[in-house]
Amino acid sequence: MTDAPSKIAEAILMGRKTHRIVIQNIVMAMAIKAFFILLGAFGLTTLWEEVLADVGVALLAVLNASRVAK
Repeated sequence: MTDAPSKIAEAILMGRKTHRIVIQNIVMAMAIKAFFILLGAFGLTTLWEEVLADVGVALLAVLNASRVAK
């Protein structure tokens, strides 16, 4: 961060990109969790599978969010 006015446009673009990635992460996490909760309600998954899916979603969200740094 600097006090250069020329960096404002770059900061706005980075903010928009970050917002898109955050929305992607939220939608992805909620969809996968809802899918596994639905499967669990019908007895098709075990608690371990649901925990592993939750951990996997968290890892995918972190990896997806790391795209902002590029």
